[in-house]
Amino acid sequence: MNKKENRSGWGFVSIAAICILIFSFYPMLQSLITSFQSGMGVNLQFAGTTNYKRLFTDPQFLAALKNTVTYLIVQVPIMTILALFIAVLLNDNQLKFKGLFRTAIFLPCVTSLVAYSVLFKSLFAQDGIFNQFLMTLRIIQQPIQWITDPFWAKVAIIIAVTWRWTGYNMIFYLSALQNIDPSIYEAAELDGATGFTKFFRITAPLLKPIILFTTIMSTNGTLQIFDEIVNLTNGGPANATLSISQYIYNLCFKYTPNFGYAAAVSYSIVVMVGLLSFIQFKVGGDKND
Repeated sequence: MNKKENRSGWGFVSIAAICILIFSFYPMLQSLITSFQSGMGVNLQFAGTTNYKRLFTDPQFLAALKNTVTYLIVQVPIMTILALFIAVLLNDNQLKFKGLFRTAIFLPCVTSLVAYSVLFKSLFAQDGIFNQFLMTLRIIQQPIQWITDPFWAKVAIIIAVTWRWTGYNMIFYLSALQNIDPSIYEAAELDGATGFTKFFRITAPLLKPIILFTTIMSTNGTLQIFDEIVNLTNGGPANATLSISQYIYNLCFKYTPNFGYAAAVSYSIVVMVGLLSFIQFKVGGDKND
């Protein structure tokens, strides 16, 4: 590469680098500085670690943290395993209408967040289709208060989020499954391997990097969950479904604006994402990396 081509290359790269610095790194640095400031609105003053100390005694933050961790522990494993199971089923060469099934399962990912939240709100209504279906099967005698009961409201949110994002993870698994050499399965079949053995001895180990990737992405997304909760339950009843992201929104735009404390709450998510990603890399990553 000559000097002219080298300069042209740096010219193209520098535009993207400047944009990343301005629109990504600068806001991150500014919000970190803001997290050490306190005051109402834009009248902020340096307050040291006051905002971070407040996190440990703030009942609303602790409630939001508890709810978010609950979503994380329950929803991420369900979504990851379900996506892998569906991907394996839809990768079967003997299955007909595979394209139709794949499209149907992926379609929720591209629907409007507000539209699907409103749809699920109607499905989970007292006279909604979920209650009618369960009562028809005589599984329940009385309608479940999906939106107004603290426990069932969390269940409704987990079902809605799983429905929306399972297809997204499924695409990654399908792509990885189609890169596995079929001769590996043929050799295993000649050795008498069952479907169960092939999945746990061949498929799962070969998909390990993708499983790690989807787990980290799902963890990331769940820690920032916002739209579903706002549109389904608005954090209620009595903050039973409030997430950390919604609490940050409330601190900035619903209550008296406190950008310093909101920034500190935001960095609590950053710390959790970094810590969980590190643990997941250590547990599921390749030891040779």
